Amino acid sequence: MKLRLFIISFATVVWSCSALANEAYKFDQSGSTIGFTVRQFLGTTHGKFNKFSGKIEIDRDHPENSSVVARIDIRSIDTRIEKRDNHLRSPEFFNIEKYPEAIFKSRSVKRTGPQSGDILGELTMHGVTKPVTLHVKLVSSPKDTNTRWSVTIEPLNRKEFNLMFSPSAETMSGISQTVSLEMQIEARRE
Repeated sequence: MKLRLFIISFATVVWSCSALANEAYKFDQSGSTIGFTVRQFLGTTHGKFNKFSGKIEIDRDHPENSSVVARIDIRSIDTRIEKRDNHLRSPEFFNIEKYPEAIFKSRSVKRTGPQSGDILGELTMHGVTKPVTLHVKLVSSPKDTNTRWSVTIEPLNRKEFNLMFSPSAETMSGISQTVSLEMQIEARRE
C-alpha cells in the first residue's frame, strides 16, 4: 500500500513539474502587428492584416518541444485604399470566399541564442502549403505576463502561392513578386 501511494505521489509530482515547464500564450491583437511590404514601379505598398490569432506553447527546459500555430484572416487586409483592398480580396487575387485565411503551423523549433530561435513550419495560403522559417527574437523579459517577440521571415514569392494578377496587369504595374513580412507579436500568458 505504501509503495502504491509513493508511486502515485511521485507521478503527481513529475506531472506537476512537467506541466510547469510548459507555458501557453495567446496572441494579443491589440499589441501585435502583422504587416507586409510590396515594391512596384511607383513606390512601395505597405499593408497589414487587422485580424489574426495564434497560440504559442513554450517548453523552456526543452525549446525544441515548443510550438506555434497562427491564423490570419485574409479578409482583414488593409492597405489604406479600400478599392485596392477589395480587389485583393476578389477571386482575381486572394479569393477570400474560397481561401479566407492563411495558417502557419510549426514543425520544429531550434534555439539560436539566449533569447532567439528559428521556428520551422508550413504556411498554407491560397490553397498552397510551403515550408517557411520564422526567425524569432524575444524583446521583453521572459518573466512578463505579456511577452513580446520580433519575427522576421525571408520574403515570400507570390508566384509560389499562386497569387498573381493577369500577365498584362503584372507587366503594367511592375509589382514585385516578393513580399516582405514585418511582424511584432505580443502574447498573453494563459
